[in-house]
Amino acid sequence: MMSIFALMDRLSSGRKQAIALAIDTVMLPFALWCAIALRLGEWAPDVVAFWPAFLVSALVCVPVFGTLGLYRHIVRYMGRDAFVAILKGVTITSIAITAVAYMVPLTGFPRSVPVIFWLLSLVYVTGTRFLVRTYAESVIEHVSRSNPVVIYGAGETGIELARQLQQAGDHFPVAFLDDDPTLHGRVIHGLQVHAPGELGQLTVLHRVREVMLAMPHTPPRQRGRIIAALEPFGVRVRMIPDIGGLLARSSPLQPRDVQIEDVLGRDEVDPLDHLLEGSVRDRSVMVTGGGGSIGSELCRQIMRLQPTRLVVVEHSEFALFQIENDLRDIAEVEAPGVSFVPLLGNVTDDAFMRRTMEAFNVETVYHAAAYKHVHLVEQNVVPGIVNNTFGTLATAKAAVQAGVRRFILISTDKAVRTSNVMGASKRLAEMALQAMQEEHPETCFSMVRFGNVLGSSGSVVPLFLKQIETGGPVTVRHPEVTRYFMTISEAVELVLQSGSMATGGDVFLLDMGRPVNIHELARRLVRLKGFSIRDDLYPDGDIEIRFTGLKPGEKMHEELLIGSAATGTEHRKILRAEEAFVRWAELEPVLDELREDCERFDVEACKHRMLSVIDGASFAPERHDASQGADILELPRTRSS
Repeated sequence: MMSIFALMDRLSSGRKQAIALAIDTVMLPFALWCAIALRLGEWAPDVVAFWPAFLVSALVCVPVFGTLGLYRHIVRYMGRDAFVAILKGVTITSIAITAVAYMVPLTGFPRSVPVIFWLLSLVYVTGTRFLVRTYAESVIEHVSRSNPVVIYGAGETGIELARQLQQAGDHFPVAFLDDDPTLHGRVIHGLQVHAPGELGQLTVLHRVREVMLAMPHTPPRQRGRIIAALEPFGVRVRMIPDIGGLLARSSPLQPRDVQIEDVLGRDEVDPLDHLLEGSVRDRSVMVTGGGGSIGSELCRQIMRLQPTRLVVVEHSEFALFQIENDLRDIAEVEAPGVSFVPLLGNVTDDAFMRRTMEAFNVETVYHAAAYKHVHLVEQNVVPGIVNNTFGTLATAKAAVQAGVRRFILISTDKAVRTSNVMGASKRLAEMALQAMQEEHPETCFSMVRFGNVLGSSGSVVPLFLKQIETGGPVTVRHPEVTRYFMTISEAVELVLQSGSMATGGDVFLLDMGRPVNIHELARRLVRLKGFSIRDDLYPDGDIEIRFTGLKPGEKMHEELLIGSAATGTEHRKILRAEEAFVRWAELEPVLDELREDCERFDVEACKHRMLSVIDGASFAPERHDASQGADILELPRTRSS
């Protein structure tokens, strides 16, 4: 029987319509014969004299059905429109039979037959389709029982999801879970609603391996708690989009796997519009490193905030090509009056940067260009310093010469008590801007310091997901390593607002929430994908977590604050740090000497020079301090907010 349905399912839509038409052509005269037999009370009534009525029953009703679009309806998805078409068709046919009976006339034709025919035709035409639909659903249910799922959320989205799953046949819903105790024990759409704590029983009873979360409007923190509660059951957890996507017949059901944003459960904070637009709207804005993870999202959000012009500087042609395409799409739909200028260039080219800023009357610069991969910069010390420190310095000097009003540096938590060259190069960039602020108060310099962003090219999460999909092992540096995480869109939104609050020399810290243990994060991702963890206690588990050790320059825990003082701002997720800085007169000679070290490609001298001026910095395996040589400079420091 399943093979018959499979054969029918492979037929073209035209052939399926032809079969339905043929069935109706036979069924409608049969309904008329039954109506006459019922009216006369005979098993074999003499109907030869009534042949015109039989001819009309087929020749009128079938074309009417076709005109009303009945044969375009897919039997499995028939609804109210199809029933209305059947109702209209049999009504018109009954009227036509009555007219023929009186016009021919048909002697002895019972006057009540058209009414009986109308009732029987409704039953026969609707019934045949209902039987086909019931049979199809039974076959689908039989096939899909190998993929039983539980739906978390018995609301509107969950009910629509259950209906679509039952029709699609890829998965078979066996129950609802819901937090609302008033729903527990009730049956909705043929499925019983259970308390979340009963999932363990359902996994055993129905062999459930997957839970679909149908709660698109649940706050992130609550959603994170739900996901955490599902982890111990060893089921794959997937998310369902808003009900609008489910109701769109043209788009198939596309549940997505749980993402790290769902696991972290960070509550979103609405931006303050006057801060979001303050440094962007109706201004000429430049973004350096506009093709990178942070830079490209900066470009997209800035474009939507209606600047007069957006200048994008990027040294990678491919990255610039990609962000140019994104901005063109945004300009067509959301920012038709905004021009954007994609430029290939290097931030270390001070002449190029100055002329570009002057040519396009740049008022605000977001400096996101940087080499940010710790282990790569550790292996390429000189290029890292040249790009991160001297690239920032060149761009900042160009901004002063071009009369730029605001300059915002995208910094990193790795600049705090750094143990690697990347962090040190970024801290030096911060220090250069802090020192320049005193010398050039006409340009407002500020920097925004935050940790890892999810989905960036350096994020560990995509690597974990790829390793899980390939069966592992999942590689973690150390069981105690922690990192801060934030979504790219949230980080950029806060960066834009921070720049508008700057008064000069500000160091802003973004509230990254609590640090996340990377080992525990890896374990959660494995479990939420429906896999078990292979270790000494469970040697038959699916995926192993392997510790590889910290790479040179990596820290066990990252920090955001160098000192101990930070104050709140107008935005509750943005803090202002109060940190010591070196005046330009003392910092400039060190930078000049560091530049000479870079030109000689003297890596050890470069490291030694950075350690001489950066508080709390240390490079493994060697640690330089004042006791190791007379070249160490102790510079006087001034407090700055």
